Parts: sequence; C-alpha cells; structure tokens
Amino acid sequence: MKTSFVAAAVASLLAVGIAAPGAAQTPPNMLVIANRIDDIKTFDPAESFEFAGADVSRNVYQKLVNFDPLDLDAGYQPQLAESWEISDDGMTITFTLAEGHTFASGNPVTAKDAEFSLRRAVQLNKTPSFILTQFGFTPENVEQTIVAPDDKTLVLTLDKPYAVSFVLNCLTATIGGVVDMETVMANAVDGDMGNAWLRTNTAGSGPYKVVDWKPSESVLMDLNPNYGGETPAMERVIVQHIQESATQRLQLERGDIDVARNLSPVDVAGLSDVDSVKIVDELRGRLMYFSANQKNEMLSDPKVIEALKYAADYEGMSNSFLKGQYTVHQAFLPRTFLGALGETPFSYDMDAAKAALADSGYPDCGPIQISVRDAQERMDIAQSLQNTWGQLGCDIELIVGTGAQTLDRYRAREHDIYLGAWGPDYPDPNTNAGTFAFNPDNSDEAGATGLLAWRNAWAIPEMSEKTLAAVVENDTETRAEMYRELQREHQQTSPFGLMFQQIEQNGMQSSVENFVAGGATTAVSYWVITK
Repeated sequence: MKTSFVAAAVASLLAVGIAAPGAAQTPPNMLVIANRIDDIKTFDPAESFEFAGADVSRNVYQKLVNFDPLDLDAGYQPQLAESWEISDDGMTITFTLAEGHTFASGNPVTAKDAEFSLRRAVQLNKTPSFILTQFGFTPENVEQTIVAPDDKTLVLTLDKPYAVSFVLNCLTATIGGVVDMETVMANAVDGDMGNAWLRTNTAGSGPYKVVDWKPSESVLMDLNPNYGGETPAMERVIVQHIQESATQRLQLERGDIDVARNLSPVDVAGLSDVDSVKIVDELRGRLMYFSANQKNEMLSDPKVIEALKYAADYEGMSNSFLKGQYTVHQAFLPRTFLGALGETPFSYDMDAAKAALADSGYPDCGPIQISVRDAQERMDIAQSLQNTWGQLGCDIELIVGTGAQTLDRYRAREHDIYLGAWGPDYPDPNTNAGTFAFNPDNSDEAGATGLLAWRNAWAIPEMSEKTLAAVVENDTETRAEMYRELQREHQQTSPFGLMFQQIEQNGMQSSVENFVAGGATTAVSYWVITK
C-alpha cells in the first residue's frame, strides 16, 4: 500500500468538502469506488474515448436512445427521444423528443441541443467522430443533414439506408451524449465550441454532474438537482485512482471503499472468506491485444508477426495471473456479438514460432519496444511476452507509461508494439470491424485516430471494402457469416494479436446492489445502485 498516495486521495476529497470515509463503512448515500482512472483525458462527449471517461459520461450525459442498466439485453431504449420514424427510403430518421428532461444548469433539453451536440461532434472531428461520420455526416453538410426544425423534432439524413438498429446503437455511444448548448457556448473560446471548458467540466442532463476532478487522483460527482428521473440513492459518487490491487483489497476489507474494480486473481481469492465482501463476475466486451506498427520494417514482415503470435503463451497467462478474469479469445468480435468467432488458431508453439521467424526476412529478430500502460495485468502480460519473445532472440524493451501517455504514443503511430485493450462503443459488430478491419486512408494526414488499423499503419483497401459491405447487409445470418469470414482473414493476415476477453471481477461490500459494470457494450450506471 502506498500510504502517501492514499493520503493524497483523501486530502483531495476533503478539499472539495467531503469527509474521508470512516474505517467502518462509507456513508449510506455515498458510493466510493477504487478504480484506475489515469486514462481520463477529457469529459467532452465529443472527444472522450477512454474507459474511465466513459463511466463518467454515462452518468452525466443522456442520449437520444440508451440502455436500461437493469435490462441490458433489451437493447437500446428511448431516453431523450420518446419516439422515432423512418422514411420509406430508409435514409431519414425523425426523432420526437420527450418532455421533462433538464440540464444541470436548469435549461430544458430541446431538439436544438441535440442538433448542436451531434453537429458539434462532427465539426470538432475528435477521436470518436468516426462513429457519426460513417453515416455520411461531414463538417460541410451537417447543417443540412442534422436538423432540428423545432424544439421537439430532430431529423437525421443519412448518406444511404442502413439498418436502423445499427444507427441507433451508434447513438448509444459516448459521442451521442447531448450537451447544454447555451452553457457550452457561453464557455467557448476562439471558436472551440466549448471544447476546452468541457474537458474539465460537464453540462449534461443525466443523474450526476462532475464537481471536481484531479487527474490520476479522483473524480467527484454529485446529483444533478434538475434530473428528470427518480432521485438516485447514491447522492454522491467518488472514484479514487488506486493503482495497486493489494491497496484496493485492503481498503475494501476495512470498509473505506464500497467497490474495488481492479482486483488481481490473487486478491479476489483472498477475499473469498470475508463475509462483508462479495465478488461479482461480469463478461465484458473488452479485448486484450497486441499490435505491431507497420511503419517498422521488421514488424511489417508477415512471418515475423506469425512468429510473435505463436510465441505468446495464451493458456499459460489465462490459467495463472489472469485466472478468472480473462479467457482466451483470438477474434476481434467479443463473445455475445453477432458473428462472434470462437476459433483460436494460435497456441503457444515455440517450434512453429522459430520456423516462422526463420522464414522471415529477419531470422535473428531484433530490438522491439512494447508500449504498455502501468497497470498490473498489462504489465504481467507484457513481461510474459518479453520472456517468450526473448526466446526467439528478440531484444524486448518495455516502454511503460500512464494510460494517457501510452494512448498518445499509440495515436501518433510512434510505437513498435502496443499492448492494450479495446472495448466496443455500441452493440453492433461494426463497432470492432470498423476499427480492427477498416482503414480506407493510411496516410499520416488522415489522422484516423479512432481506427486501430490506421494507428498501426496497416493499409487494407480490400478488407475495408468487405467491412463496408457487411454494414449494409440486411439478412442477419448472411451478415453474421460475413463477419466470421472477415475475422478468419484478420486472424491470419493482420498485425494484431488478439489474446483475451475480459471477465470483470468487481469486489464490493455485501450491501451494494445493482452494480452493473455495463456488460459487453456500455459503462457502469451509478444511478441504480443502492446499499
């Protein structure tokens, strides 16, 4: 336990007027969570694209459609929109907004706010903008294609007919969050549409609002006093950045926190006899993978990549330090998704790895840097790869940084190997196909930072066309088979080493109820939690 870090976290909570949780239990109306939140870069829903940031956004911003946290299997449901209609040609969706939704500022939510929010996301062109621009929205045409003719009506005009479920599923992503136009524009600077202000402030109509954020330290959320729904039992939510599993476990055992979200398998097992604590398992859509930058000449050799895939000890990692928390999975669609593929063509085979490397243009391998976030399970995976790839003769160096630092390096295409995680943004197979198997413009100028194929400089025009074909296929089984075939090709030819799918094990006080991490496609919902 890093006593100085914990003391600093408590001090930060005191600074915003919160008493530090007592050793026995936290207050009944306050939820205190330990989680790794050093990846948060912004709260702006038009820009936020990190895991911990998505948790905050889901509780602050409402969307036209969203998921019921207590019935995720039901799919998208009306939220700010009470209904919608589809034109005969399938290219226009007309939403009617519901009454009774109000921003934290006291301003009513109108269709003009939704128009502003979606236009703004396209015009800012930040990392997640591709989720909207894939429907033909551009900074040049949004004034004609995203239109609110009055305060209750929003009309979206698409570039071609898509499955309605695909469009609506995309609107459940973080980028679909509707912001308070009046408040945001009052804080705009130099034409940034409030982007700088929204990085550290929130302007939503959800159940909570952010009142304090100390990067890599803590986030504090209080109730939105104007929230239109049922008042949540948790009036205050505190998320503390606690990196070490052992520290999270100790805090949970002492009653200093309600939920620990980054427990190692060892600490999960150590809590099995603690009566006051329970462990809740939940299959998530998050995939752990490594990827090779194709700007590195050695790593652009398919035989080198094949060697690295065979030299990863998947089962060994899954059965030891990842036990119970990651299951071997080697395709870009997680289990439960349409078209998910369970085939695992690669296993730890050093003979096959050495044979592939011998057939490559780099039989002696060479120096490789692995860019990895300073998080326990990722470091464990990186060290395992360092060991087994070292047996191939590769000189492996770990470049360790915070979540934000490693992402910045990755998005700038400055890595050799990136070791990280990817989670779906919406519950449609294109959410991952469009990132792992789509790269229509490989130029540096494209700046397609939301596309993993682009980040790894992997030029795939033919695969990109197959991805586009799958997204407009109306027959469900045909579409599913298209994705299965796409994944089989991806497994054999891509510079991605898909390794694991996450089973999230959250430790929590026995009194905590309705803590749902979000299933395969969404984020945690604090407003339904009781204790």
